[in-house]
Amino acid sequence: MNNGNAYQEAGVDIKAGEQAVELMKDAVAETYTPNVLDGIGGFGAAYALGSEYRNPVLVSGADGVGTKLLLAIAADKHNTIGQDLVAMVANDILAQGAKPAFMLDYLAVDKMRPKVVAEIVTGVAKAAKSSGMALIGGESAELPGLYAPKHYDLAAFAVGVAEKDQLLNPSKASVGDVLIGLPSSGIHSNGYSLVRHVLGIKTDQDFLNLSSDEQDILLKPTELYAETVWPLVSKKLIKSMAHITGGGITENLPRAFSEELSAEINWGSWPILPIFNKLQSQGNLSTEDMLLTFNNGLGMILIVESKHQEEVLSLLSDYQQDAFVIGNLTSRKQSGVVFKGASPW
Repeated sequence: MNNGNAYQEAGVDIKAGEQAVELMKDAVAETYTPNVLDGIGGFGAAYALGSEYRNPVLVSGADGVGTKLLLAIAADKHNTIGQDLVAMVANDILAQGAKPAFMLDYLAVDKMRPKVVAEIVTGVAKAAKSSGMALIGGESAELPGLYAPKHYDLAAFAVGVAEKDQLLNPSKASVGDVLIGLPSSGIHSNGYSLVRHVLGIKTDQDFLNLSSDEQDILLKPTELYAETVWPLVSKKLIKSMAHITGGGITENLPRAFSEELSAEINWGSWPILPIFNKLQSQGNLSTEDMLLTFNNGLGMILIVESKHQEEVLSLLSDYQQDAFVIGNLTSRKQSGVVFKGASPW
């Protein structure tokens, strides 16, 4: 007869899970707004929309972080990867014209390490709060045998709210509208399989052999745009927008306007971060590869009516948000996105 805890002997430590919850509890609670009706520990989380909306629409999104996780694991640095997770869902919801409201996270680990789990979830909570979202629930699962030692995976589901007539719609964009680009903080959370291939990062030690500056650049978390862009949406100054993620500018920007239009973008109108030039040079990547894989320095692109351009730029400046006028919409050309000027590559 087994006199110990059979589940623990099988590799699942319930006590460690309880300790992790205790360590992260305060950070999670700090994200709560008056709309949150139930706290951590229940079987489900309740969120009240309130009576301020006339015809509310819920906008949802789900995403993960991708293989950037491997670099965080290699560095044993887990306090920023949560922001990457939050940004992927919050920025997508924002791009629809909805205000991020609440999210749930899913964390699966090989072994429950309370301090590491708390570090990850605390990072998620801080970023959620910065985006105006309540982290109202989630799941932390210990799955021995499924993940390699010290490995884990992260995913999120989030919901935003908007008035139905406030939602952004590609059909609202028209010829002459201005494209305003908001800078990325770095690679964000897309293209890391190619990054690791180009930089020869096959093992944890390969990553640790990079300089501390290079490691920091590769782990720099995805920019959060909700705090600075939502006020513009609420003032109805934005017609449409695109979150530049996997597929880069060439695939994401055309989702923000109709097929009768093209985005004409001027090379040199925004700063391309040095990491992208290094990846292009070291990997001998084509311009097409760069545009289809990376954000190349632009994390979000706003489509604004020309008469609102100066007001939008002024408000963004007030919010300490850098912004660049990168081009405009034209009638349809040979493709959805057309670049003018000398290519940097």
